[in-house]
Amino acid sequence: MKQTVVLALGGNALTRAGQAGTYEDQQVNALAMARAICGLLGDGRGVVVVHGNGPQVGALALQQEEGAAFVPPQPLFALDAMTQGQIGSLLGLSLRNACAGRAVRAVSLVTHVVVDPADSAFAHPTKPIGPFFSPRQAHALATRRGWTVGEDAGRGYRRLVASPEPQAIVEADAIRSLADAGFVVVAAGGGGIPVRVDQGRLTGVDAVVDKDLAAQRLASVTEADALVLVTDVDHVALDFGTASERTVETMTADEAERHLRDGQFPPGSMGPKITAAVRFLRAGGKVAVVTSAPYVHAALQGGHGTRIVLSRAPAEAVR
Repeated sequence: MKQTVVLALGGNALTRAGQAGTYEDQQVNALAMARAICGLLGDGRGVVVVHGNGPQVGALALQQEEGAAFVPPQPLFALDAMTQGQIGSLLGLSLRNACAGRAVRAVSLVTHVVVDPADSAFAHPTKPIGPFFSPRQAHALATRRGWTVGEDAGRGYRRLVASPEPQAIVEADAIRSLADAGFVVVAAGGGGIPVRVDQGRLTGVDAVVDKDLAAQRLASVTEADALVLVTDVDHVALDFGTASERTVETMTADEAERHLRDGQFPPGSMGPKITAAVRFLRAGGKVAVVTSAPYVHAALQGGHGTRIVLSRAPAEAVR
């Protein structure tokens, strides 16, 4: 496979804090993300984009429930597929429009991810989706609709759904072939449509897979060189939000795992990104980067963001 980078973009980057999540809001945000990706295309590398869908799939689920008197609501895994199409279209069009006249060939691929139906995540929903609610609203909705709800990083309460571990990417070969052929591939959107294997047949499962873990699985199975985890902050920080907060430019996989054990990276924020980065390196990846969208290209060159490497030996920038 040609030298390839897999980027993981959060669904919250498309519907930002304080925004209503209109199509116009998401279109503007998608264009900004596309411009950040454009900087990678002049380097001749393959680019695969994985996006989240937490706000979008939760909003769609609400619409399904509210419209149930008129049309039958669809299962959550079908809503994952719908948001893959919606966001894939947004990103695909934005990539074609954003790159200053460069002829970008972008394609969005509906992607399924195999999960284990015995995964403990099904008994303990942790993935926040949809809009934020006050505690009173959230608990009323939980009672009326049978939801599990929980606080999301101090910003309010949201619906929580199961988020099982991704075991395999069904369309991995197609994604790899498209990237090798020079396409910018939008794949495994929303972490992929979760399916289980039942006597050789694939069956949809109601869940939302973490997009960072899905991006790692995809990057590893397609033998990508770099995994870029795009977030709202420019660098990873230790003791975040305290007087002793400090940014990290480079850390090894061992150091990252120690910080995870020490609780530096909570499960609801930076934890899945650091976990994905370590798994990618342990599986043979060259470098993982955590940074914000404007600095993706600079971070891959070693000039910005937080780089996570296998060892302290000098790591060559992925070019």
